[in-house]
Amino acid sequence: MSKEYMENNMSSQKYMESGVNLEAGYESVRRIKSHVARTKVKGVIDSIGAFGGMFDLSALGYKEPVLISGTDGVGTKLMLAFKMDKHDTIGQDVVAMCVNDVLVQGAMPIFFLDYVAVGKNFPEQIEQIVKGVADGCELSECGLIGGETAEMPDMYEVGDYDLAGFCVGVVEKSKLITGEKVKKGNKVIGLPSTGVHSNGFSLVRKIVMKDNNLDLNGYRDVFDGKSLGEALLTPTRIYVKTIKRLLEQVEVNGMCHITGGGFYENVPRIIPQGLCAKLDTKAIDTPKIFNFLQEVGQVPKEEMYNVFNMGIGFMIIVDEDKADKTMEVLKSLGEKPVLLGEVVEGEEGVDLVW
Repeated sequence: MSKEYMENNMSSQKYMESGVNLEAGYESVRRIKSHVARTKVKGVIDSIGAFGGMFDLSALGYKEPVLISGTDGVGTKLMLAFKMDKHDTIGQDVVAMCVNDVLVQGAMPIFFLDYVAVGKNFPEQIEQIVKGVADGCELSECGLIGGETAEMPDMYEVGDYDLAGFCVGVVEKSKLITGEKVKKGNKVIGLPSTGVHSNGFSLVRKIVMKDNNLDLNGYRDVFDGKSLGEALLTPTRIYVKTIKRLLEQVEVNGMCHITGGGFYENVPRIIPQGLCAKLDTKAIDTPKIFNFLQEVGQVPKEEMYNVFNMGIGFMIIVDEDKADKTMEVLKSLGEKPVLLGEVVEGEEGVDLVW
C-alpha cells in the first residue's frame, strides 16, 4: 500500500470521524445523475460535475431577452416530510415556489439549481429529494443544471435537512407582465391549488402537532382515502404549462402567485395604486384541508385568507372583453378556472367579499 494512498485514506477517515462521509457524497451524485438527465431541455449544456451549470440562451432565439430570477425554500413543510419519512415530493415543492414566482412576470423557466443541507448524508434520501426536484423541473419544462449537497454535522440533526432552490426564466422585453396595465373593470380569474402548497406550515404544525397531537396517518375518511399527513404533503402545483399556453392566445395584464401572506399580502402586489381587487370568496371551491384546519384550529376566516391560498394558487387579470376567451382557453387546457371578481377603485389593494 503506497504512502500516498495511506495519507489520502487517513485524511478521509479523519473527515468521517468529524461527521462527513465523502463516499456517501459520491454515491449520492451517482444516484441523481439519471434524474438530472431527464430534465435536459433546449439550451442546457451538459455540466454535471463542473464548477458551474451552463445554459446557452442564444439557442432559444429571443430578440431582447429579459432574465427573471427567483429563489425560495419549502419552509417548515419539511418537518412534516421528516415525520412522515416521505421525501420524494418535497423537491417538487421547492421548484414550484421558484418557478411560479418568475412566471408572474411572464417569464418561462429555463433552468434551476437546488441546495440540500443535511445532518448526515443518506444517498437514498438525497436521491428521493432530487427525484422530486427533477419531477418539478419536468413539469416546468426547465433544466436542472446544477446544485449543492452539503453535509453539515452538528448544524442539523441526523435525518433532518433543509432545501432551497434558485431558478431563472426568460421573457421578451416587449412581453414583460408587470401589473402596470391593470385597470378598473379588469376581471380576476383564479386557478385552483392542490391544497396547502408550501406556505403557512408553522400554523399547520401548531394546529395539527403542537396543540392537538393529531394522527398524521389517520383521517382517511375525511380526505378521500388520503391520510392527514398525505393531504398536507400534496405537492405544490406548478402552473407553467397552463400559463405558457394561455399567453400564446390571450393578452394578460397581471398575474399573481398566492404564496406566504395569502390573498391579503400577494394580490396587492400587482394592483396599481388607487385600485382594488374585489374578490368573491364564495366562488371558491375550498379544499377540505382548509376547512379541517380552520375548524380544528379555530382560526378566523380572515386569518385563513391572510395565511393560506384557500384553494386558489394563481390569479390572472385580463381586460373585461377578454375574460370569456380566457375562461374558454383555460377550460380547453383541462383547468377549472374561477371568475373571482374585478378591479375597482379603492385603496385596500384587495377586498374580500364573504
